[in-house]
Order: sequence, then structure tokens, then C-alpha cells
Amino acid sequence: MKKNAMLWETAEDNRVRCFLCSHCCLIQPGKFGVCGVRQNINGEMFTYAYGEVIARHVDPIEKKPLYHFLPGTRSYSVATVGCNFKCGFCQNWRISQSSFKDGSAQTGRLLTPEKAVEEARESRCRSIAYTYTEPTIFFEYAYDTARLAAEAGLSNIFVTNGYMTEEALNTIAPYLHATNVDLKSFREEFYHDICKAHIAPVLETIRRMKEMGIWVEVTTLVVPGRNDSGEELRQIAQFIAGVSPDIPWHVTRFHPGYQFTDFSPTPQISLRKAQDIGRESGLRHVYLGNIVGGSNTSCHRCGELLVQRSSFFLEVVSLEDGSCPSCGARIEGVWCQSGDTR
Repeated sequence: MKKNAMLWETAEDNRVRCFLCSHCCLIQPGKFGVCGVRQNINGEMFTYAYGEVIARHVDPIEKKPLYHFLPGTRSYSVATVGCNFKCGFCQNWRISQSSFKDGSAQTGRLLTPEKAVEEARESRCRSIAYTYTEPTIFFEYAYDTARLAAEAGLSNIFVTNGYMTEEALNTIAPYLHATNVDLKSFREEFYHDICKAHIAPVLETIRRMKEMGIWVEVTTLVVPGRNDSGEELRQIAQFIAGVSPDIPWHVTRFHPGYQFTDFSPTPQISLRKAQDIGRESGLRHVYLGNIVGGSNTSCHRCGELLVQRSSFFLEVVSLEDGSCPSCGARIEGVWCQSGDTR
């Protein structure tokens, strides 16, 4: 659905400057931005992604992954096509790299913000997650839906690459309650060559989100030979700990796909190494993704098992108002009250 876009301004010669993501594209008349869903039509910016939902599911919130935000609840998850990154290892490339620019965009199902909120409530979800592709790219739809969701008592979640501008973050922040940010590497070369982007805006987004009081968790997909060195993993962990030692870090196993079919899956020992490095760097909660084990929450002070997870589902929850029942240490997060899960 074509709709007037947000966060842009006119420039010389009928061009428009987009301020949605940190590419800040200067777009010629008739042309699209990097994302492939926003077009300059006669000096005005339009989005084609509004309400064109390509994927929608009711997921356990742990699948986002969010482990310290409303654990054990459902999240109504939606996405449109498009992305502002070009990662060759993308796990959802069939929809993220689909584009209106080259006519490859897959046809989505029109789902109005009102209907999305209605379906979320009917499904007994506690939140709406804007996920699978990059939510910044379908910002107008996410923004309108998030406002209605907040009014209805639902939380809003972005699963994002963090490449949004300060203007975009300030606009969505009043309605954004939690986020999982992909921190794909700690090297500019990696972001430039593989993602076709830059690292600095991502780091700044993580800092700003934390300062704004949005609950933040971070994920790093560990790709063999690309971002799995001990030095780089330590740099990532130290950066996160510098923002807050309470930010959960998800180190996730890579599986070959898209343009990285010649690579091997991440050895589990590499993930264990990353987990050790994270803890040594001061992070209190480091989780392993896409493998069995490594997803439980323990008290960082006494080691008591607090939350036991299996395949994204909770089996044991032993938290009293967010505190360890054994030693009283505060476990940072947004926790459900007893019995207040799916």
C-alpha cells in the first residue's frame, strides 16, 4: 500500500533526503532509497511497505530473542519486505532482500494497524513485535500500530539492526518498550563490506535506547572466520558491558544460507568461548542461541537457577518480583507477575 512517508525533507532539483535510517539517502525523482520500499515521486517521499505484511505469527517472546522482557508470554510478530542492510548471511533474505525498486517485492497481505492490534489481543499476546525484516524500513506502519497497541495496553518490540537515525528513534521511543539489536561485528570493515553500512550508528542506537529506558538485549550471529575471533568477541562484550552489564547478550549459531552457503555452521565451542568472554568482560547474562542448552537464567551473584528454558519455552521460573529468592540480588528486566504468562 502506497502511503506518504515520514522523516524526510525536500532538496534541490526535486530530490528528497530521507532521515529514517542512517544511510540518509538523497533520492532522485522516481528513484528508491537503499531499502527498496521508499520512493521519490515528484519531490515527495512515499512508502510502499505500509500494511503490506509478508509475515505474521504468534511467537513466544523468547524467539525474538528476549529473555528478560515479559518471559513466558506471546508476541504478535509482523513484518513487511525490505531492509537497509545487504548481509550475505541473512537468515530471512527471501523477504528482507525483496524490493519494490527492482520489482522483486513479494505481495503481502494488507493488515491495518487496527486489525493487527485486534488480532494480537485475540491471540492473548502481551506485545507486538516488529521483526523478521528491519522494522525501521516499515516505520510508518510500525509507528501507527505501536501507538494503538500502547493505548490497548500492549507492549511494542523492535528486533532491529539498530541503523535508525536519532530522529526515528525519538519518534518511536514513546511507544517502544523493548528491543533486540543485532550487533553483527565490532569492525567497520565487516559492516562496510558485508552489510553495506557502518558500525557507528548501531553503537549509538544501543546507547540511546538504554538511556531512554527502553529494555535492550543484544544479539551477535557468530559467523566462522568473519567475526568469531577472541579479540572481536571481547570488544563486543566490553562495549555492551560499558553501556550496562545487565544487558543480556545472545551469541547465536550461524547456519549456511543465502550467499554464505560455503561456510560451515558455527562450532559450539566458539559459542561457549563467546559466553566465557562475555562473562569475563563483566556481562551478567550471556545466552547461546540456535543450539540446545545455554538459555537458562541464573543469578549473577549466587548462581541460583532462576529461569529454565527449553526450545523457547519456560519450564521453571523462580523469580520474586525480579529478585533472586536465595540472595536477593536484583535481576534486571521486565518480569511478569506470578501466573501472568501465556
